[in-house]
Amino acid sequence: MRKIYVIGIGAGDPDHLTLQAAKAIGRTDVFFLLDKGEAKESMIELRRRMLKAYARPSRRIAEGRDPDRDRKPDDYVGTVADWRSRRSAVTEALITEHLLDDETGAFLVWGDPTLYDSTIAILDEILDRGAITFEYEVIPGISSVSALAAKHRVPLNRVGRPVQITTGRRLTNDGWPAGVDDVVVMLDAGQSFGTVTDADIYWGAYVGTADEILRSGPVEDVADEIKRVRADAREHHGWIMDTYLLRRRAEEES
Repeated sequence: MRKIYVIGIGAGDPDHLTLQAAKAIGRTDVFFLLDKGEAKESMIELRRRMLKAYARPSRRIAEGRDPDRDRKPDDYVGTVADWRSRRSAVTEALITEHLLDDETGAFLVWGDPTLYDSTIAILDEILDRGAITFEYEVIPGISSVSALAAKHRVPLNRVGRPVQITTGRRLTNDGWPAGVDDVVVMLDAGQSFGTVTDADIYWGAYVGTADEILRSGPVEDVADEIKRVRADAREHHGWIMDTYLLRRRAEEES
């Protein structure tokens, strides 16, 4: 039986790699890499360093092209479903061609594989089709959410109170989630925090890398600065990955 690891490799700091992840990398015969056309050289270099440090000298690399998708579709759910289906076809072809019986393959996933990542769903879709069989194991990683909170030295939740993780799209369309005062926002190309009032923001981009940028403060005071810094960084690097925590101030703090 072929085996596949889905390995969380952290938010960008090489030291985020856990001992469990390092051991799994050392047991892997084939690494499957799906890169976008605008693959980030700094991220690729970090992955190379991890493989050089922990992988077998005999390990192989199987690379595929990640399918493109519309980033501003009218039908978001349908567009993502179609993209995942096309991505699963590419992934299935890589596994079929490159992973031999009784070998171990691995996907290196930025952050944590269980948080806003499609690898697990794609592998389940491949298994449901039944053309190939394998078993897989998920190795957790340090997410950008955990790294962000640690860098700002704040807990994600307050005593006895919930925290919610959502997307910029949901924050824009649905507003502040009901019943929570602490909201982590990911995948926010539209910078939805600009519409928020009476809250503090803890924002970070490229968290855990040498290019890390952190800003915090009342949203009304720092929103314009974050937008400016974010735009400059995106232009300089050609890409950006940012996350932030919004925290409503208590009534006595407002």
